[in-house]
Amino acid sequence: MRRAAWVLAYHGCDKEVGEKILSGEKDIVLSRNSWDWLGEGAYFWEYSYSRALAWAKFLQSRPDIAKIPIKEPFVIGAIIDPGNCLDLSEDGSLQIVKEAHSNLKLIFKILKQPMPKNEEGHKSDRDLVKRKLDCYIINYLHRMRKRRKQPRFDTIRCPFMEGGELFEGSKFHAKTHLQWCVRDPKRQVWGYFRPRQVE
Repeated sequence: MRRAAWVLAYHGCDKEVGEKILSGEKDIVLSRNSWDWLGEGAYFWEYSYSRALAWAKFLQSRPDIAKIPIKEPFVIGAIIDPGNCLDLSEDGSLQIVKEAHSNLKLIFKILKQPMPKNEEGHKSDRDLVKRKLDCYIINYLHRMRKRRKQPRFDTIRCPFMEGGELFEGSKFHAKTHLQWCVRDPKRQVWGYFRPRQVE
């Protein structure tokens, strides 16, 4: 769905890499993990410097999953043009994803193959952070639209209810956030900036 306004978002990375992106020497690297929540693309936290920094610190502590080692956690800001956005906070976009899932389920049934599944990323993971099913569906959706000659989605936006309950009996979650996946940053990111450190 076409979104008119630009968005400020943040990306956690290694300081050396971030400085090179800010100087224009390097481009942001697309994530292509089989478990990426919103499929292939560059990931950003909407209006959340602190979550981007927390993510960079997490990757520093887990070099086994960081594609680029994090020596010094760092955050860059980005001005994103959403373009044609698959916004999973609104009904029309959710129906598009639901249709893609139904089509893919039929294909896997014909092939007599099991569908990918969302999996635990670690012990006591209630959020199933290895989102192999979700990633497969989103990437398939993009291929399906290309075959049908439908307009491509430039970005994907999704709220995530993550983490345990914020307080006992609550439906608020401790790590709820809005995340963006930008499929082609050269087209959709107007520019990067050095954010002030905000608490």
